[in-house]
Amino acid sequence: MEVNVKLYKYGVAILLLVVGYPLWNIIYNLLFHPLREYPGPKLFVASTFTIYYYRVRGLGAKVVPALHEKYGPIVRISPNELSYIESQAWKDIFGHRTGGKPSFPKDPVQLGLNPPGSEGIIRSDDASHARQKRIFSHAFSDRALREQESMIRQYVEMLVKRLRMIAAAQDNSSSSKQAQANMVKLFNFTTFDIMGDLAFAEPLNMLRDGEYVPWVESIFATVKLISLSHAMRRFNLEPLFKMLLSKSINQKRKEHIRFANEKVDRRMVSKTDKPDIWSLVIKNAGKDVSKGEMYSNASTFMITGTETTATVLSGFTWLLCKNPEALQKLKDEIRGLGGRESLTIAKLQRLVYLNACLEEGLRMYPPVPVASMRLVPKGGAIICDKMVPEGVTVGIPHLAAYHSARNFIDPMKFLPERWLPDTERFKDDQKSVFQPFSFGPRSCLGKNLAYHEMRLIISSILFEFDISLVDNEDNWRDQKN
Repeated sequence: MEVNVKLYKYGVAILLLVVGYPLWNIIYNLLFHPLREYPGPKLFVASTFTIYYYRVRGLGAKVVPALHEKYGPIVRISPNELSYIESQAWKDIFGHRTGGKPSFPKDPVQLGLNPPGSEGIIRSDDASHARQKRIFSHAFSDRALREQESMIRQYVEMLVKRLRMIAAAQDNSSSSKQAQANMVKLFNFTTFDIMGDLAFAEPLNMLRDGEYVPWVESIFATVKLISLSHAMRRFNLEPLFKMLLSKSINQKRKEHIRFANEKVDRRMVSKTDKPDIWSLVIKNAGKDVSKGEMYSNASTFMITGTETTATVLSGFTWLLCKNPEALQKLKDEIRGLGGRESLTIAKLQRLVYLNACLEEGLRMYPPVPVASMRLVPKGGAIICDKMVPEGVTVGIPHLAAYHSARNFIDPMKFLPERWLPDTERFKDDQKSVFQPFSFGPRSCLGKNLAYHEMRLIISSILFEFDISLVDNEDNWRDQKN
């Protein structure tokens, strides 16, 4: 009998712990947490589960703008996380820190633990990042990319040639329908082929063959797991998550790393005069860059310098098709240059309306719609004129900031004119909040490459073809992936 009583007491204690701790945690988050004064919906403020429920379902980028619309420019979107859509937040969180103040480190939950051999620019500390960025910036400078222009244009011409083949096949068929092309796939073929040549001095041949190589398929498989792995880390379930991952997915992740490493090794022993990334890195770095850093950065470039640009081009093309007046005006500007030989980096850089359209495309359809999250450093920090305690997760979600009526007139309309000089209608737009390539010392290294690629690709297409959406693509932008 005494044994039964003890078991009963232990059972009650365990039950109280299981029920009581989460309940106390919710009460603490709502009433006693240091962030309790910040506005936010109770369901999000009470538990971390809510925001991750949306993120895992691919809805995080949509729910956060709605929260900002209701609660203002600073919103508490989970117990220990603040979301900002004010331009000052870029300077306060991502800008250069003066007076010996520590910088905001990347959120380890979003970033994840450093895998073995990860020495690249993404995961490096401030000192290593500054050194690596100085080394690799030579390869992504405007001058270096102009030297690579013939190579980039070669792949853009291959894209145009493939579109001609698609159009010719339709012309030769008995159907009266217009030729249809999967532009998302073709844009990815193009950007991956360019980066493959730029990074390894050898082609991936996806435009030539019309299909993804296994390595690129492994990249897509890895990217799709990011939100889920982020959530698993937040709830301390990552070891279980890795156990449950299928062998094929784990194998694809390993293949991506191995393939990138092998490409670097082959490039290091090759005798090529091509001014690719590594020739410029070796020339300017000497022994100041390790083999591990080469491996890690090669893998990074093949993700960050490819799919993101293809995503922007896909969204931008859709937006142009949905706005025929802007499309026609852009075609007129591009075709006004003369022949195809006029579509050069130098001349396209000077096309005012093209640049305005690209900025508006990036605003309407940023390739990374969510925030790159940071942790408030030790001692706390002032963000938007208010002290935030150390350890709080903070970020600026691009989509929410760019689609807010607080920052832009008619934010949901595609209006390239807002980026033209001396436009009275848009004088109150908060353009400094627009930072699609991030801000400060850790801003994107590949910004120049992305703009050159986008100008060359979209101009070459519009110079030669008239484009429109197929009938079932009206809601393409609303997809979750």
